[in-house]
Amino acid sequence: MQRFLAVSVATATIALTQLASAADLPRKAPVAPAPAPIYGWTGFYVGGNVGGGWTNRDVAYFSNDIAADAFLLNTAINNGGNLAAPSSFDSSGVVGGLQAGYNWQFNRSWLAGLEADFDWSGVKGSTTSIATGGAFINAASFEERLKWFGTVRARLGFLPIDNLLLFGTGGFAYGRLERTASFSYPGTGYGLGIFGPPNANCNAPATCFAGSSSDVATGWTVGGGVEYAIWQRWTLKAEYLYVSLKGDNVTEVALGVTQPASLTATFGRANFNIARLGVNYRF
Repeated sequence: MQRFLAVSVATATIALTQLASAADLPRKAPVAPAPAPIYGWTGFYVGGNVGGGWTNRDVAYFSNDIAADAFLLNTAINNGGNLAAPSSFDSSGVVGGLQAGYNWQFNRSWLAGLEADFDWSGVKGSTTSIATGGAFINAASFEERLKWFGTVRARLGFLPIDNLLLFGTGGFAYGRLERTASFSYPGTGYGLGIFGPPNANCNAPATCFAGSSSDVATGWTVGGGVEYAIWQRWTLKAEYLYVSLKGDNVTEVALGVTQPASLTATFGRANFNIARLGVNYRF
């Protein structure tokens, strides 16, 4: 019995010693969760956009020859000195199209890129300036349409957080502009004849001069916006562009005259404001 007790005491002593030693060993730290993946912006992307455009346009007209000079002078004299004035008008409409580009994220907070887009446009506006006060009521009418436009732009972006991009942009712009202009007598029962020479004649109601032009104008654009990564390779963006395209003239040719005559309507630079929402998919 004494031997059994001695063995039991010895065994218990060894076990307690081993437990104490194990308690002094360093414990293994718990496994930390994996960090959330960082959204990367580098790569090619394509997408679509929709929005609106608006502007205010100024337009004037003047005669090109002695016959048109005499026509306008006689019109003003016979209308109490009143001639249809140069005009300004507002243009607006919906725009929408496609874009493609490439981003290069060169560190955690900055990226550079290149983007090209092409949009169809419903931006248009028109006006008619009417001069009253005498027998020869006269009117000058103008219209302008932006049929489509495109840009090729550099982008520089800042990332305040991994999936939010603030960017500025600028570059080359182009677009098709269609313009019409006319000078008319909208009244009834009146006619104007200038004989001599120069000879010009227009009997109301009638359009006395009319012309149109259509061309692809070039220019520049600047703007900025914000883009947000919503899920894996998809992003949403909102942007503003200021687009400035070269102006043009419209030659209004006299109708129903015995001697050629013409007016020129001058449209200055076409400066448009464009605001768009878009979605992009990155490859």
